[in-house]
Amino acid sequence: MSEFNEFDQQGSVPGRETGSIISHAFEMYKGIFLYAIISMIIYLIGDFVLQSITGFNSWGGFSQFRDFDGDYSQYEYWRKPGFSLYYSFSSILGILLSPIYVGLIYIANKFNTKNPIEFSDLFIGYRQNLGNILLYSLFTTIIFGIAAAMCGIPFFFVFPLFLLGYPILLFENANAMDAISKTYAIAKDNYGTFLGAGLLGGLISISGIILCCIGIIVTAPFIMIVMYSTYCAYLGKPRQIIFKK
Repeated sequence: MSEFNEFDQQGSVPGRETGSIISHAFEMYKGIFLYAIISMIIYLIGDFVLQSITGFNSWGGFSQFRDFDGDYSQYEYWRKPGFSLYYSFSSILGILLSPIYVGLIYIANKFNTKNPIEFSDLFIGYRQNLGNILLYSLFTTIIFGIAAAMCGIPFFFVFPLFLLGYPILLFENANAMDAISKTYAIAKDNYGTFLGAGLLGGLISISGIILCCIGIIVTAPFIMIVMYSTYCAYLGKPRQIIFKK
């Protein structure tokens, strides 16, 4: 069982500009990046299992893309055996691990409010509002998948509309549909800032690919902290979740 309590705690809140949100996210990320790395290691273990089952080397596409000449019909990566099966199961893996993304957001808030962080905090999403987190992740995975299938470009314009979903699910204990409705309503009224924060945060998250792909372990979770900082900017510093022992 858990309850929400509000404390008069320390903690910073960014301004409602893209630069302020990203700067705030950087400050938070520097304090919790070890937990971010752990979350990526957990994901990569699951990804390795999927690759072993499907026989599809998902990381091989990065080396091929360096020599990509723009002719998608000749891009062999998408035509390899196991491609469809791998990405179908990869989507399921992402949904099942979405509570860990929520855990990173929770840890960011504990760091921001100077509360002691425990390793178990990374898994709070499996104890708090789990059903709605999984349902929200399923809905957004479908939406993002459709957007990505439309030549990929629409994805970058749709993603910012859902930037607040996970923080709302965690800090407000909302159901999946309320989280979708609320994040969309706020984002569409402040779309320029959300688009900037989403695109810049996303670029930073994938920048680790440049470092022989290994760097992605460090950078990929950054977008989750951007979600937290954006929530702070538009909805205020969240109330801390306290679990009864």
